[in-house]
Amino acid sequence: MAESYFERVGESSFKPTEHVGGAWRTDEQHFSPLGGLIVHALDRHVPDGLVIARISYDILGKIDLDECEITVEKIRPGRTIELLEAVVTIGGRSVVRARAWLLSVQDTAAVAGTSIAPIAALESVEPWRMSDLWTGGYIGSIEVRRTPESVPGRATTWITTDVELVAGETSSPLASFVAMVDTANGIAVRQDPTEWMFPNVDLTIHLHRQPEGRWTGLDTTVTFGPAGQGLTSTVLHDVNGPVGAAQQILTVRRLR
Repeated sequence: MAESYFERVGESSFKPTEHVGGAWRTDEQHFSPLGGLIVHALDRHVPDGLVIARISYDILGKIDLDECEITVEKIRPGRTIELLEAVVTIGGRSVVRARAWLLSVQDTAAVAGTSIAPIAALESVEPWRMSDLWTGGYIGSIEVRRTPESVPGRATTWITTDVELVAGETSSPLASFVAMVDTANGIAVRQDPTEWMFPNVDLTIHLHRQPEGRWTGLDTTVTFGPAGQGLTSTVLHDVNGPVGAAQQILTVRRLR
């Protein structure tokens, strides 16, 4: 098995490895590593003094397990606020469109604070075999710990991996962190995924602090509505506490 999720094959093109195989279909990419790869590509365009504070992804269709190209464009330049857009194409077809707001770094330590409580400490949570519920190369590549009080529609987990994001390249803590976030939709499932499908068509991440360390903490709630839509809402944590939030809109359908 390769020791990375992607291998760079050109200035802006990447080839996925077997670790990227999806949970719904093993012949397509799981979005989690690709979300991190997009941040990896965006990082090259982030000026000194700015950080990514929000990134939103629209998933435009099936993401084939094939070579992809990521192009980045500056939509709104600025010294303290900037907007970047990244487009992922596979076989000449756009499969993901992402936009990232960059905000300036300021000293606000004197007023920093949150009412969000930390989740269970990493050391207190037992390992969970996510591969008992889901298949695919990505699920097999991660280490997951889930709190025992988790129930359908509500779960708290810690996730990490020893697999590099891009072979031979150093990724930022943010890219490595984001590469785990899309996993949230699979940790607190409300219904058996062999009877119901509920893939997300987007992912939006807001950050009030840049994450640190190699673990991504997900405090997740899943809601199904009565007419085919659902929502996965997650408070994001690192080992030092909360860092932001993520939302995923779901298309909920019975499998026939």
